[in-house]
Amino acid sequence: MNVTHDEVVPILDFGSQTAQLIARRVRDAGVFSLLVAPDISAQRLADMKPKGIILSGGPASVYDPGAPRCDPRIFDLGIPVLGICYGMQLAAQVFGATVKRAQHREFGRAALHLADRADLFHAVPDKTTVWMSHGDQVTDLEEASLSATASTPTCPFAAVRSTNPRRRFWGVQFHPELTHTPHGPDMLRAFLFEICGCAGTWKMADYAEHAAGAIRRKVGNAHVICGLSGGVDSSVTAALIHKAIADQLTCVFVDTGLLRKSERELVESTFRDHFRLDLRVIDAGADFLADLAGVVDPQEKRRRIGHRFIDAFRKAAASIPDAPFLAQGTLYPDVIESGHGYAGQSAGIKLHHNVGGLPKDLGFDLVEPLRELFKDEVRRLGQVLGLPEHLVWRHPFPGPGLAVRVLGEVTRERLAILRDCDEIFLEEIVSHGLYRAISQAFAVLLPVQSVGVMGDERTYDAVIALRAVETDDFMSADWCRLPHALLDTVSRRIINEVRGVNRVVYDVSSKPPATIEWE
Repeated sequence: MNVTHDEVVPILDFGSQTAQLIARRVRDAGVFSLLVAPDISAQRLADMKPKGIILSGGPASVYDPGAPRCDPRIFDLGIPVLGICYGMQLAAQVFGATVKRAQHREFGRAALHLADRADLFHAVPDKTTVWMSHGDQVTDLEEASLSATASTPTCPFAAVRSTNPRRRFWGVQFHPELTHTPHGPDMLRAFLFEICGCAGTWKMADYAEHAAGAIRRKVGNAHVICGLSGGVDSSVTAALIHKAIADQLTCVFVDTGLLRKSERELVESTFRDHFRLDLRVIDAGADFLADLAGVVDPQEKRRRIGHRFIDAFRKAAASIPDAPFLAQGTLYPDVIESGHGYAGQSAGIKLHHNVGGLPKDLGFDLVEPLRELFKDEVRRLGQVLGLPEHLVWRHPFPGPGLAVRVLGEVTRERLAILRDCDEIFLEEIVSHGLYRAISQAFAVLLPVQSVGVMGDERTYDAVIALRAVETDDFMSADWCRLPHALLDTVSRRIINEVRGVNRVVYDVSSKPPATIEWE
């Protein structure tokens, strides 16, 4: 990526599930940040003229064969470096310290005691809570010219600082980027503004101009087909590409038969009638349902949907001349959950049909202008681009649609039950004035039946699970404490109005350890 801003903090991605979350926190502070490969050369980093450098965490142990490494010369550039978890351990090892398996692993919240509140911790109380996720620890600080600045009951070197005047290095064993570390933003801001001397002038409007320019350079005079779903991601993608190349854009909406109630009508009225975009609608519901017949494995569902989705685009492309590009609203959480991190070390959690499930003979060159952004950043970009509020703040909807919310086999009958339940849930959330306060809410049809009693008769019907979460970034999330009266109303309406359902449950799992979607 060409860096066009005068303040940049690159992040070496060692495969952490939260590597991009670090970038998001830095951007939130008004400093442009981007992920780079862990083995990027010191010279390439220097050419970026970075204000600081961050080393991310990662799943490997630094002493493992084949563990990702960094160019050790980056520590001699005179640029401040912050190492997080694996990044701290790697730097300490480069400096001469020993890293080995800890006697006591730390996963989850830990009590941090500060021994030195200078620079990185100047806005943090002496005792605070941090989020740990490590099984290794650093030892032999003196050999590495490091001093301890914080500890936990089982980790004596939970934070360190270099004592070598030629090396401007700070390290933390915990994760300041996670919301579970309450003073994490204070620590990152201290690194950016106190240590690196950043001014914090980067804005989303800058990203819009930069991304539009990158699209024009990549596309030239060719045509782009944009996969439009009506959700915020694809809507912002379409608006951004239209800003860049105007009439060279054709939007294609595939009715998969896996959509929410009235989804197709909403998309057609919004984009064809209001935005005056070239919109083609493909009715492929029967094909998608045929592909999913008898399939219960969620990964196989995603793969089949991905293949059918691309087939539909190929057919649409046949009527659009000179259209070698396919635009998608892929976000970074999609990429990282599919195991496509810069380091090649990220664990694959689930395939996304627009990331990990595409056939090899795609036939299109992808344009994914939101690939580096989180959901909240996409919403801000949508506001910059002038999209209407009801689109910008619409709750996310998975690419595979209701296929991954109908657990087990997907049939027309089960889809109809779920659509009605989902509509009732969202109607009541809106009527209670809670839609904007909730990040995502939906219903899930479980692959089980339960015994019930209706009108003095025994029933054996479906179970619906309700899910509502609140989050800033969709990489971590907490379940919403919805009013009991709301849940009571939703449950009564679903059981009374939707035939085939006799039980409603509420999901109280956070992410992690759960994901937001059930499949």
